[in-house]
Amino acid sequence: MIVNLDVHESVYRERLLEHLLIGDLLKHSWLYAGATLEVSQPSIDRSGHDVVLEANGVTRHVQLKTSSQRATTATQKVHVGLSSKPSGCVIWTRFSSESMTLGPFMFFGGEPGAPLPSIADFPVAKHTKGNADGVKKERPNLRVVSISKFRKIADVPSLYIALFGTAHEAPALRYVE
Repeated sequence: MIVNLDVHESVYRERLLEHLLIGDLLKHSWLYAGATLEVSQPSIDRSGHDVVLEANGVTRHVQLKTSSQRATTATQKVHVGLSSKPSGCVIWTRFSSESMTLGPFMFFGGEPGAPLPSIADFPVAKHTKGNADGVKKERPNLRVVSISKFRKIADVPSLYIALFGTAHEAPALRYVE
């Protein structure tokens, strides 16, 4: 029996999806890359990244985003602090609400070892709720990035390659059309 949880369980779901993604990346590393992936999580979310991943000499500061495969979300708010980190990137995980199966993935970032593409000219994000006067103030550390700027990646092996380059026996990188 599948139980539908309401919005009050969103933090639980967010953490579950984060653990599933990290677990899948670690499993891929175990099977195909000599178990070389290292995972660190910051105590404070000041620069916009949720997790630091390192493999193949590439360190990725990663901002994590999620949405249901049925969602019509067209943009994500990306923290400008990612631009100052080595190989900063955003992984937007699409998932099945029914099975919690992950994929496809939307990826915004440079090649392994390259910085985040410039987001300086993207629109400044605004708060979703207005203040006492109904004004939605700007959030100067966040930029709105359209889904069209993200690369759609089919599966975890392909995401691993996008993050860190080719691993020893990993399958080829696959994009979704």
